[in-house]
Amino acid sequence: MSGTFGDMGNLLRQAQEMHRQMENAREELRKTQLEGSAGGGAVRVAVNGEGQVLKIEISKEALESRDKALLEDLVLAAVRDGLSRASTLREERLSKISGGLSLPGLS
Repeated sequence: MSGTFGDMGNLLRQAQEMHRQMENAREELRKTQLEGSAGGGAVRVAVNGEGQVLKIEISKEALESRDKALLEDLVLAAVRDGLSRASTLREERLSKISGGLSLPGLS
């Protein structure tokens, strides 16, 4: 019977360690800054590893073009690029911790 309780204690320690690693990874993702861009760098977007948009930069040339629709498309494309990079990074970091398991609440 004591073997079962020992196994439970071991599982609890493993779960606590995984939780600690997840919190560390999330903190690292919050601090990691990635860049998305579009139009050859005409629009650049900074996002963190959690997918929060931190900054948008639009080049002077893109502003001077006065093509509203094109500028809107470039901003959207840059944001999507940045968010995609953040999502990929988040999945890579969290899958290392979870051993590739898809566990609820990890993404």
